[in-house]
Amino acid sequence: MNYLFLDNGFEEIEAITTIDLLRRAGVQLTTISMTGERLVHGAHGIDVAADMLFEDVDFTDANMLILPGGGVMLGDHENLCQLLVAHNEQNKLIAAICAAPAVLGKLGILKGKQATCYPGFENALGESYVGGLVVESKNVITAKGPGLSSDFAFCLIEKLVGEDVADQVYDAAQY
Repeated sequence: MNYLFLDNGFEEIEAITTIDLLRRAGVQLTTISMTGERLVHGAHGIDVAADMLFEDVDFTDANMLILPGGGVMLGDHENLCQLLVAHNEQNKLIAAICAAPAVLGKLGILKGKQATCYPGFENALGESYVGGLVVESKNVITAKGPGLSSDFAFCLIEKLVGEDVADQVYDAAQY
């Protein structure tokens, strides 16, 4: 299973585009609320009902963990941070877009890897920051910001189910 984490203030285009395209590709994806309630409030007034609450999920089956942007508030959740670190230690897939790569940087997950992020958050990535639009480095995929949501999602699709499926979704979406 793959999990995408939502907290109040998430960037809607990054989360919803990623959810939509991954599900079109047949990727098993569960959205997780970090708020204690299923309804999560986006940064631009779009509310989304998450599939499950963080506290109700056993993540032992986690393949990829996905962090949409909207600030670095996901980094305030100690249990999520522990999950991310453990996932990285097992060399499992982690993806983050916009400001969310800063969470990975602060947790040390980006050591020895390359990454990108939204302008203004480069310091949190330290020497891992290389710029770029979508950067794949070892088990981590990062993207710069909202305008790259589709590119980010297609990169995740390729990684999870292959280039052929990504091409099919790409063509169907007329991207």
